Amino acid sequence: MIRLRTERVVVIGAGLGAISAALALAPRPVLMIAPEPPGQGASSAWAQGGVAAAMAETDSAAAHVADTVAAGAGTVDAAIAGMVTRAARSHIAELAGFGTPFDRDARGGYVLSREAAHGAARVVRVKGDQAGRRIMETLIAALARTPSVQLLSGALLTGIEARQGRATGVVIEAASGSAPLIIEAPAILLAGGGSGGLWQHTTNPARIRGQVIGAAARAGAMIADAEFVQFHPTAIATNEDPLPLATEALRGEGAWLVNDRGERFMTAIHPDAELAPRDIVARAVFAERQAGRAPALDTRAALGASVIERFPAVAEACARAGIDPVRGTIPVAVAAHYHMGGVETDAWGRTSLAGLWACGEAASTGLHGANRLAS
Repeated sequence: MIRLRTERVVVIGAGLGAISAALALAPRPVLMIAPEPPGQGASSAWAQGGVAAAMAETDSAAAHVADTVAAGAGTVDAAIAGMVTRAARSHIAELAGFGTPFDRDARGGYVLSREAAHGAARVVRVKGDQAGRRIMETLIAALARTPSVQLLSGALLTGIEARQGRATGVVIEAASGSAPLIIEAPAILLAGGGSGGLWQHTTNPARIRGQVIGAAARAGAMIADAEFVQFHPTAIATNEDPLPLATEALRGEGAWLVNDRGERFMTAIHPDAELAPRDIVARAVFAERQAGRAPALDTRAALGASVIERFPAVAEACARAGIDPVRGTIPVAVAAHYHMGGVETDAWGRTSLAGLWACGEAASTGLHGANRLAS
């Protein structure tokens, strides 16, 4: 096995978490390692709804914390949620500064939408359902302008080397199947995503199957809340793998969940109906499908023909499947969407192994508890 040494910070992954970290570390030298080039094969680019932040004058970070804690089923770390929600507004400004084309109103203010379990409209969007793709495009362009970042694509993390309680290097293999390589490094950040590909139905790239979390566990890092996996209630029920997503913003705009009898089944389950926390909506959708009542999303009354222009990713997915959301309903199914658990970290992203950090979906920070708040 070949052994090399770098003095760069090694970042595993090429999605939003990995790129954001690489940009934040600049001008410190970084080596990013991922199976595909930035943005390709990462869940980040597929995110539709937007980014949640208390941007309105009538909203507050404290209210955002309260919604986060309530949605997390009693297992959210309120201090972490407070830190994140207080910082959210500045992160929106930072993304806008990089060039992210968030939707704006005639006065230049952010267009805000409401999603499940939020008590206010606080989701900042891009062209309805294009947030993930456009944010990633913006940050990839910024990454290309950052000479301190070196990229090694086409390489898979297969292990983490650790000695005396410290992570000392990563074991990688080229996607082409060449011999393993050990890269020793002073610091390692795991930002390689969650585990959605383990499930039959997922909205994530099928290749993402918890490999990064597993490598950390084998090296001796503490894993927390590994059982907490969120299922999105409205994946579009097609023959595609992974399943395309019908963004939660559709329900935020007033779309209904109905069964094949035309019944709105959520009104009898939760006072917030379609905007109940995701775990509650997902269980209800799953129950309807198990009972043979074919759950579907009905956007006709709320959006009519505007759904095609306002939510182009949804419209494109429907067109591929021969679904007409203007004249009919969109069949939906639950699908593995987000892993709240993962490598346990503190507020600074540090794991139980010295020299090893984790962020994004690979990390268990306490922010999400047992159910991630939308966006």
